Amino acid sequence: MQKTYYCPLKTNRRVDDSAGTTPYQRVDSLTWTQAERKQGKPIKIRGFPKDHKVKLFRVASAARRTAYVVTNDHAQNDSSVVQQVCHQRWKIEPFHREVKQVTGLEKCQCRLARMVRNHIGCAMFVWIRLAQVAYQTGQTIYQVKYRGVADFLRQQLKAPHIPMVIA
Repeated sequence: MQKTYYCPLKTNRRVDDSAGTTPYQRVDSLTWTQAERKQGKPIKIRGFPKDHKVKLFRVASAARRTAYVVTNDHAQNDSSVVQQVCHQRWKIEPFHREVKQVTGLEKCQCRLARMVRNHIGCAMFVWIRLAQVAYQTGQTIYQVKYRGVADFLRQQLKAPHIPMVIA
């Protein structure tokens, strides 16, 4: 059984919806019938194997923005289901961004698999604790993280632990 994928396409990606009768064109320049807006349209993406077709959906994302999403599920005929999947998928993206920016996850220079797993585990524990404090205090994770850094810097500027003496 084939796994179903949903993947966003950039607006400048070249596709063909004419079964080879017209040249490839940008995905944002395709014409859509009312039925295709609801049920999607089969396309071929430039650079993919000759017989590999996917189904393209035009989905309303943020305010006045359109996202193009392809799936390998040719039986999918409902754009609202695709929009719901994309909405759920988007919730994961801010999480990845927060974990990388707040915990230093991407700065791991370990080479051994066990050390990488330990680093990821520690980063997750840090993120969970920051998220708990942020929820309890009504702040963002970024405010919680940098509040501690700002307090430490203020303290060090008032009374440094290591005095800077010029000899």
